[in-house]
Amino acid sequence: MGGPRIAIRIGPLEIAWYGILIVGSAMVAAWVSEREAKRHGDDPEHVWNALLLCLILGMVGARLYHVVSSLDYYLQHPMEILNTRQGGLAIYGAVAGGVVAVWLYTRQQKLNFWHWVDLATPGLVLAQSIARWANFLNQELYGFPTTLPWGIYIDAAHRIPPFNDLAQYPLSTRFHPTFLYESLGNVVNFLVLMYVSRRYSDRLKDGDIFLLYGVLYPVLRFLIEFQRPDAWKIAGVATAQWIAIGSILLCSGLLLYRHRRSGQAA
Repeated sequence: MGGPRIAIRIGPLEIAWYGILIVGSAMVAAWVSEREAKRHGDDPEHVWNALLLCLILGMVGARLYHVVSSLDYYLQHPMEILNTRQGGLAIYGAVAGGVVAVWLYTRQQKLNFWHWVDLATPGLVLAQSIARWANFLNQELYGFPTTLPWGIYIDAAHRIPPFNDLAQYPLSTRFHPTFLYESLGNVVNFLVLMYVSRRYSDRLKDGDIFLLYGVLYPVLRFLIEFQRPDAWKIAGVATAQWIAIGSILLCSGLLLYRHRRSGQAA
């Protein structure tokens, strides 16, 4: 498989586009969260103070999820666990790690976790949309062959089986840009979350925006997985789809319960 696309080379130092986009998208997420904090009358410095911890635990969570998904390989090659140069960062793990980071930070600072995770959520979704373009640069996260005009070409070095059989799938073959579908879907989710956070601000409870994200993104991800030929599966179903179903049921159930209970109390 081909390696990551390198953006900058300074002697032995190489900086990949993947890393630039991840860090850049995190900065965008922090900027959006800072604006949300100001809008709510909160101290925006907490956003920047928590950013490094969110990045570290997000990367750890993203890597752990990937390692578990390919456990047989990493049991045979344990030193490769630390090698992220060939990819291997999963968004579900990154979100889990980031949420843990926010919890740790708010606990240490004696802040309301649910309030601050709500402030971080719209920026997280926008960051996901931006970071997905790293997959385009690395020629990964593509789907099945297609004749649609927006199909993308994948060179031989980045083909996964069975598409690396050039006799059956020549270099002229185009593939679904799965990364693009998720990126655009996340833009829509970002706009929905921003709209809801403003339009219904008087009715929202702390944690509602994060719970809504826990419905919207899994719905998108469930659909996206149908264009993931390399998906990690359990019982013939993509693991990400199992997680999506669980998240949709849990988060939608919590939202209904919280607002039904408040409606009855009123």
